Amino acid sequence: MRRTSALIVGGGPAGSAAAITLARAGSAPELLERTSGPHDVVCGGFLGWDALGVLDRLGVDAWALGARPIERLRLVSAKRMVETRLPHRAAGLSRRTLDEALLGAAAAAGAVVKRGVAVKTAEGLRRVRLDSGEEIEADALLLATGKHELRGLARPREVVSADPVVGFRTALAPARPLQEALYRTIELHLFEGGYAGLLLQDDGSANLCVSVARQRLNRAGGIEELVAELSSELPWLAGRLGDGRAGAWVAIAGVPYGWRARSTEPGVFRLGDQAAVIASLAGDGIAIALSSGVQAAEALLRDGPEGAGDFQASFSRRAARPLAIASTLRRASENALSRGPMMALLRALPWLAPIAARLTRIVGEEGSRDQAHPPGRG
Repeated sequence: MRRTSALIVGGGPAGSAAAITLARAGSAPELLERTSGPHDVVCGGFLGWDALGVLDRLGVDAWALGARPIERLRLVSAKRMVETRLPHRAAGLSRRTLDEALLGAAAAAGAVVKRGVAVKTAEGLRRVRLDSGEEIEADALLLATGKHELRGLARPREVVSADPVVGFRTALAPARPLQEALYRTIELHLFEGGYAGLLLQDDGSANLCVSVARQRLNRAGGIEELVAELSSELPWLAGRLGDGRAGAWVAIAGVPYGWRARSTEPGVFRLGDQAAVIASLAGDGIAIALSSGVQAAEALLRDGPEGAGDFQASFSRRAARPLAIASTLRRASENALSRGPMMALLRALPWLAPIAARLTRIVGEEGSRDQAHPPGRG
């Protein structure tokens, strides 16, 4: 068994943000990422203005990576459509591109980044066992495994199964009608038991994410059958699907929306979705990941491994309001009895949507970086 000072498990936005912050301060954290190269994941694609602000401070220019600007929100149900401006410019960027850029920045800053290394289980609080059988003990363990659980440090089973949600993602091949329809716009298609989000990303394809209650998915019989049902229920979504060819679906089950880690084990810092899971229609998951990674690293640098408890409690308090509001909006959008009145209200008072967007941010208005967007791009 070998030892290291700071071990980061997971190379997504949360883990990379922590690695960059620690490495810039002169530390040499070790980051383990199970994938060996660029890959797509279910979550992400939308970068709010708060996420763009944190990326800017980490030295990652989303616009230079090809991010597509997003300035408008379009909410669509079976009978209504509402469109409004976002409070600040957001962006569409694939996780494939974003994650690689962040891992590259972490390595350039001095972090030890190891790809294709899978952690099998936590053997005690700050000791992990790899698939290879090697054991690593760390002074501080930064858990950044996203929605995936690490055996030995998993969230309570009852939390994951209380409100079962399944997430799906695919990319629709670039097509001019689709690109024109989604120009500078994110669309949210609301239906009974879930929603589907559409936006353009850096390669010109449209990122399609579906969040659905497991019960609804089971009734449909699978994702293809569910998409067929939705196409018959939602004319706007059917038109979008007709404008682009869908690729392979990527899925994740047991998404515990609304969960927060209010406490943690000694020396264990929970980041990203291991710290707080916001309803995905709020579009703030990446900002939570980045912000938690930076704050956990700062707490470790300031207070040492003993600072884990204070960091976790503080981050939980900060995330409480955005998560609660996002969960309320999610429930309202997924239920026919509340969805109709909500859409009617937003159509009459479209300025309420930007207010809701602000209230579900983990980072305040200072996170906006409109000026970082080159004029005319996208």
